[in-house]
Amino acid sequence: MTSISSSPRTIEEIFKDYNARRAGIVRALTNDVEEFSNLCNPEKENLCLYGHPNGTWEVNLPAEEVPPELPEPALGINFARDGMNRRDWLSLVAVHGDCWLLSVAYYFGARLNRNERKRLYSLINDLPTVFEVVAERKPIKDKPSSDSGSKSRGSIKRTADVQAKSTPKLADESCDEDEEHGETLCGSCGGNYNADEFWIGCDICERWYHGKCVKITPAKAESINQYKCPSCSSKRARP
Repeated sequence: MTSISSSPRTIEEIFKDYNARRAGIVRALTNDVEEFSNLCNPEKENLCLYGHPNGTWEVNLPAEEVPPELPEPALGINFARDGMNRRDWLSLVAVHGDCWLLSVAYYFGARLNRNERKRLYSLINDLPTVFEVVAERKPIKDKPSSDSGSKSRGSIKRTADVQAKSTPKLADESCDEDEEHGETLCGSCGGNYNADEFWIGCDICERWYHGKCVKITPAKAESINQYKCPSCSSKRARP
């Protein structure tokens, strides 16, 4: 379905390809949703949603060759159309669309080195996911500064790390009391980590806190080079 006459090779070329395919999928699931839904007839065979490098989208059968020229999207998106709430169905297709977009990008980036892959992911991660667009959810991240390239390493660490880690690193044995079954607990109120809330990590003891519990906002976190939680601050203040 998705032929590639000239494969993108540089980070910029791969990201441009990703962005265009993403735009096509977003359009199918938002502006063109009625047309997309009509094409996903459950009586047809396994259908896939493709985004193309020119920004268009297509609902079609999967590629016949094995292995395919590119990673294939999720099969059978049409079968769930009438068995789910439409919003939930579109969100499900969106999640699979995000997975496919990443797989295609990293297929093209197979020869990139570690730093190049990191930069590619950073470019991709600056965009809202298809799921976030379709579900109308705002990405959870720090408030951007006027210069997107001037974000402090500390603020990026505090917001990105807690979302990326399923099991945070323990600084010492005292942290065991704050974590159960690999889940992050707020060092102040003991509440579980919630991706919809702003969290900040102490650079001294490496415990995590709700921003509201320690009175730190995303905007304030931008100006903090090294954050010390109330407990660590009081320890340092003692003679």
